[in-house]
Amino acid sequence: MDFIEELKWRGMYFDAMPGTDELLKSEMVTGYIGFDPTAESLHIGNLATIMLLVHLQRAGHKPMALVGGATGMIGDPSGKAAERSFLNEETLRANQEGIRKQLEKFLDFEASKNAAEMVNNYDWFKDFSFLGFLRDVGKHLTVNYMMAKDSVKKRITASEEDGPASGLSYTEFTYQLLQGYDFYHLYKNKNVKLQMGASDQWGNITTGTELIRRMDGGKAFALTGNLVTKSDGTKFGKSEGGNIWLNPEMTSPYKFYQFWLNLSDEEAEKLIKVYTLLSKEEIEAITGEHKEAPHLRVLQKALAKDVTTRVHSALDYQSAVDASEVLFGKGDINTLKSLNEATLLSVFEGVPQIAISRTDYEATPTVSDLLATASNGIIFKSKGEAKRMIAENGVSINREKVQNAEATLEYELLQNKYLVVQKGKKNYFLISVN
Repeated sequence: MDFIEELKWRGMYFDAMPGTDELLKSEMVTGYIGFDPTAESLHIGNLATIMLLVHLQRAGHKPMALVGGATGMIGDPSGKAAERSFLNEETLRANQEGIRKQLEKFLDFEASKNAAEMVNNYDWFKDFSFLGFLRDVGKHLTVNYMMAKDSVKKRITASEEDGPASGLSYTEFTYQLLQGYDFYHLYKNKNVKLQMGASDQWGNITTGTELIRRMDGGKAFALTGNLVTKSDGTKFGKSEGGNIWLNPEMTSPYKFYQFWLNLSDEEAEKLIKVYTLLSKEEIEAITGEHKEAPHLRVLQKALAKDVTTRVHSALDYQSAVDASEVLFGKGDINTLKSLNEATLLSVFEGVPQIAISRTDYEATPTVSDLLATASNGIIFKSKGEAKRMIAENGVSINREKVQNAEATLEYELLQNKYLVVQKGKKNYFLISVN
């Protein structure tokens, strides 16, 4: 497999230094990407970058993931309008461990010839004194060189327009020097000749190649991938509720699956090449099938299945599919019972939720009392209104039609706590018995 050609047909290739392709074709190359541990999880924007390492390994090269335990204490100014808040060492360590577990799902750390490797730049920066760094590293790059980087120029321009608060601190200004030294250290100690990243990292990466040239007379290379953006040009990886995280506790598998399912046709056609390992022929076949009947959302379903299964599990994928069916009037009580509490709450996020004490629930005599009186009129304003709709076969509890308004409450509580009430075709309510 030709690494760069693979990236190009997938729309993932942005640029590379001259000689990079020749290097990749002449030997097994160790290439790395840095990950900033400022959150306890990576998100789907990071996943596009991880896929660069995945394809590098599939092409027979050695992938390396650098977790920035040291640089994460500062924060990369690239693409940022303001300085980040600093995190303490304990938080950074916890974040690093979470990121390691996520990377292990995508990279093979046990391969015989080109096993993936993870390193932490805190290991070589922790004993570096400030004066020692200035003497041994800082003298090799001029301020003029560092000022010419786009990430620096944009922040300086922003401070001129918006005031000093949005300016660039000395701490952030030196970030490119720290990242550059990472590349130098890995080049000298682990024979790393290639650094990769998203296209907005070009300046930081080439600082590393320049530092290697000036400090050691060596030759190293840079390769960047396209920034993944939405159809409106904004950065991909966020929903209206914020980032789409890989950690199921931060973004449930159901929400994760729904994110991919709700992509536009244009986005799905582009991103199925980036986020899956499906072959060119498989993707062309799926795209052709989708265009014959776009309303079936074949592209989105294929993308959502592949990514949800690899990030989470086949079981989580199936649970997300089952959960999706509930809101479209499909599935039965067994479908609801199969959902764990987090998925159930994700499915019914945004619908009216009614809390009833267990004492009041057990004292409620009939279904109509539950739907009107005990629910404080949220579902039905009166028992008479509830009875009329039940008589018209328009009310379900836990996916089962209510036949008798005067029946006693003999429903099995989902997760020993919840009842799902459906009023008409589209109105849902979640009763929580506490």
